[in-house]
Amino acid sequence: MDDILIELHGGWRKLILNRPAKLNAVNSAMLTSLLAAIEAAEADPATRVVMLTGAGRGFCAGQELGSDVTAGPDGPPDLERLANTWHHEVVRRIRASRLPFIAAVNGVAAGAGASLALACDIVLAARSASFVQAFIRIGLVPDSGASFFLSHMVGDARGRALAMLGDAIGAEQAEAWGMIWKTADDSALMADAGAMAERLTQAPAQALAAIKLLFATAPHNTLHQQLDLEARLQGEAGRSADFIEGLDAFQQKRAPRFGPA
Repeated sequence: MDDILIELHGGWRKLILNRPAKLNAVNSAMLTSLLAAIEAAEADPATRVVMLTGAGRGFCAGQELGSDVTAGPDGPPDLERLANTWHHEVVRRIRASRLPFIAAVNGVAAGAGASLALACDIVLAARSASFVQAFIRIGLVPDSGASFFLSHMVGDARGRALAMLGDAIGAEQAEAWGMIWKTADDSALMADAGAMAERLTQAPAQALAAIKLLFATAPHNTLHQQLDLEARLQGEAGRSADFIEGLDAFQQKRAPRFGPA
């Protein structure tokens, strides 16, 4: 059984974490497959959006507590290598991708699984979904960007408490705190996420990629640095065919028809 399923939907594709019997807990082999799936999406000019979700009743329970994290004859597992080689590389690829990523969180998102969701550009979650920083429960620290995402999304006080206590929070609380974009009824989650993906396929691809860059740099830039970057990217957007089409459509009072990426 493939641990990553790929569904093609016209201008977007769905990547499905596919180990439902283990609540889609990841290991190095599965993350290698996920990296390959992301690379294939980026290489396909017809793909404009990626959705990430989980099979079965969970999104992702985090790192599988199997051979990757057990001691061997040479001593303790090298969790630094595990994080840098697989988990963190997936987060880097999602954040650096030209493509918008939508997370459709259909159940528990724990540990690194929560970080996979939060690395995406827009997060939709079923009302029954939950997010939990489970690392503390086994004597570990947040990884896969969790400390970054939480401190920027919910603030220092809430982020510290979530990491230190390991409490789960429901999807509606996550929405109220600004951790995710929206909740949806469980039965409507996939339809809502698919409709969003379809909507984004109609958006100007160059502008979407530039928006990702702007939000990636904003936490680190000064205001003046961010203004300079906005001006440069706006200049590039203003020279694009998408801007010409968007302006023509506005003046002609019709829907724009943006071209391929």
